Amino acid sequence: MAANLSWGTLGKATELRQRILFTIGLLIVYRLGTYIPVPGIDGNALRDFMEQAAAGLGGVLNMFTGGAISRMGIFALGIMPYISASIIVQLVGAMYPPWQQLKKEGEQGRMKLNQYTRYGTVFLATFQAYGLAVSLESGGLVTDPGWFFRAATVITLVGGTMFLMWLGEQITARGVGNGISLIIFVGIIAELPGAFAQFFESGRSGALSTPVILGVTAMLLGTLVFVVFMERALRKIPIQYPRRQVGMKVYDGGQSHLPIKVNPAGVIPAIFASSLLLLPTTISTFSGAQTGPIMSTILAYFGPGQPLYLLFFSAMIIFFTYFYTANVSFKTEDVAENLKNQNGFIPGIRPGRKTEEYLDFVVSRILVIGSAYLALVCMIPEVVRNELAITAYFGGTSILIIVSVGMDTVQQIQSHLLAHQYEGLIEKSQLRGKRRGKKGTARR
Repeated sequence: MAANLSWGTLGKATELRQRILFTIGLLIVYRLGTYIPVPGIDGNALRDFMEQAAAGLGGVLNMFTGGAISRMGIFALGIMPYISASIIVQLVGAMYPPWQQLKKEGEQGRMKLNQYTRYGTVFLATFQAYGLAVSLESGGLVTDPGWFFRAATVITLVGGTMFLMWLGEQITARGVGNGISLIIFVGIIAELPGAFAQFFESGRSGALSTPVILGVTAMLLGTLVFVVFMERALRKIPIQYPRRQVGMKVYDGGQSHLPIKVNPAGVIPAIFASSLLLLPTTISTFSGAQTGPIMSTILAYFGPGQPLYLLFFSAMIIFFTYFYTANVSFKTEDVAENLKNQNGFIPGIRPGRKTEEYLDFVVSRILVIGSAYLALVCMIPEVVRNELAITAYFGGTSILIIVSVGMDTVQQIQSHLLAHQYEGLIEKSQLRGKRRGKKGTARR
């Protein structure tokens, strides 16, 4: 049925159309906020600094904030403090018994954990905003340094991050798909035309040769195709349903399958790993030559393209792929319990504990390929990008975010359209039943 979806069907789906318009409206609000500057910033000095830092860590920060940090907009911190707080809450929730109990309490426990995440977001955003204000003063990017500037910057940036968090939650609840991922996705898409223009301008000016431009373009297209292929790859586990009797009716058993994606965690591991790498270095980016010895060491060894950066990035991607799959995207305990409740079973495997152990075995083997694929996609373009000093928008993380979020959003829209079609079929069948009932009455 998904192959038969059309614009006409989309026009008739009133609820879906409202969801799409609501999402677009909030994303426009987000994009406008990236152009509203923090008061007290020297625009010319900031522009010169970001041109020099575009190929390094500043470019990575700029990518995740949708260009807001290059303009020092009110959303300059982006959504990364919220993501970092989510990582901390999920990690603690997997090890701290009281929080483990909260995760088992259903909706009420989830709401309490979300509240803790918001508190953590405020704390991290305040810490980063103050450090960023001090670093801006140290780098000479402020027209009137002092405590008034620091207070205004902290209030503005923390308020911007909390507003973005609220936007993401609203898009998730009343829009189409994951609001946090969509915010990052739109930020990257909006800055891509400028990144391509800058890239081809480098070729025209002679900074990059024609073979290099063609090679980078081929790499981007190849990475895009590879990501699409891997994101659609599935491992299908056969499921058998026995014959059962309900009242006086006997239902024959059937066969189905349980689809497990090669990458069940999606783009989340790459975003989590990037946020951890950006957390200690966001502040030091703007402090220039006055960076302390500790931050200088961090930048020297954990800057984009450095061996320790690549090693740590790969390790974090692999860790978060396993962690997020086991705790969020594919809980084998819940899947095994649902199959048992539905009288379904895997041929040759006993329901319950044995099914859970079998699913753990299968998922852990699949994630060897899935985590290696994520690390490979994020690493190879990152190395090429760093060697050629081109924009961070051509990195593997940005490609992965664009493809994964785009595909998830399309699937969400298709699900809403299919639900609308089923509702229409049910309404038609009910109307036909009423008409037949009236004709039968007339004949009597």
